[in-house]
Amino acid sequence: MTSRLKIKKIARRHAGCHHLSDPLHTPRESFLAGMRDQSPGIFGNIPFGLITGAAATSAGMDPWLAMGMSFLVFAGASQLAAISLMAQSAPAGIVVLTVMVVNLRMMMYSAAIAPYFRHSSAPRRWLFAYLLTDHAFALVTSKFRPDELPREMDAYYLGATSFMWVVWQLAVAVGVFAGTMVPASWSLEFAIPLIFLSLVLPILQTRNHWAVAICAGIAATWCASLPLKMGLMAGAITGVVVGVALDYYSPRSGEVR
Repeated sequence: MTSRLKIKKIARRHAGCHHLSDPLHTPRESFLAGMRDQSPGIFGNIPFGLITGAAATSAGMDPWLAMGMSFLVFAGASQLAAISLMAQSAPAGIVVLTVMVVNLRMMMYSAAIAPYFRHSSAPRRWLFAYLLTDHAFALVTSKFRPDELPREMDAYYLGATSFMWVVWQLAVAVGVFAGTMVPASWSLEFAIPLIFLSLVLPILQTRNHWAVAICAGIAATWCASLPLKMGLMAGAITGVVVGVALDYYSPRSGEVR
């Protein structure tokens, strides 16, 4: 599958990370290793959290309601989409549907990462699902293989994701309660597309990947004027359709599958 090839390629690029054979003997060592490995992505997300919090305040949301949504949703793109729709007095159903569509990728992430926690208890798996982010998925799947996991995999993942959670909530809180004091000249909103580009560009390894990204981008741009942020849905649906079609028709042994 294309996803398996992508994961293997990302793993080979992480020359600076620990190798699969590196010992993570104790829960404490593993927890700290997870925090350390996740640090670059975490600190890059601080401007995103500030913007998300400031956007909630600008939309007229009660600060504590904004923080409650951040605790519950814990997904920057979904939070921004929900805030934008609520500011436009969109129906609650549309807000919920939009958040679900934006977060559909988490369903795929969860299915792909499940083998890494097949021996974990059910309560832990529920917690890990809540803490799952793009950065955590990329880190775990590029660093480890499901058949060669460290003994303290749960502690490693918890260190990486809990660190992200704490820093994210603090950044959102600062944005919520002090976002209006940030000078407009800082242009923090420009960090949002940069963050998403930093996640997407490294995994575009084949012509099919680039074709999917370009088609999804064109669709989202073409439909950007649609109401209720339907351009985002159009881009997502286009990307899925093009990706499935290219994966199906890509030559394997010279024939269509």
